[in-house]
Amino acid sequence: MSGSSREMPHPDAADLVLTDVLFALSDPARLELACRLTEGPLEVAACHPVGGEIPKSTLSHHLKTLREAGVVRNEPYGRQRRVSLRRDDLESRFPGLLAAVLSPALVEASPPR
Repeated sequence: MSGSSREMPHPDAADLVLTDVLFALSDPARLELACRLTEGPLEVAACHPVGGEIPKSTLSHHLKTLREAGVVRNEPYGRQRRVSLRRDDLESRFPGLLAAVLSPALVEASPPR
């Protein structure tokens, strides 16, 4: 981690724990966020789940849970923050997990929030 106060800690790929990743993706809102990130990085302001606004504090909690589990990377991007899926790290540590968990059919079948 660099000396910038805007940097956030992220677990190393070798330190990712399957149960932490699965827990992070077990919430429908976090699962939806991860699915949206398969299309590419988003600025934090664009990370709101579809189907209604959630409080900023709830979104922050979801992003923190995903980051601490190693599912996403949250980095400074100008005056904003950019969130991206750690696809390569997750695929190298747990091959096939993202394809299985982030299946569009599963996301569509998850209960609405």
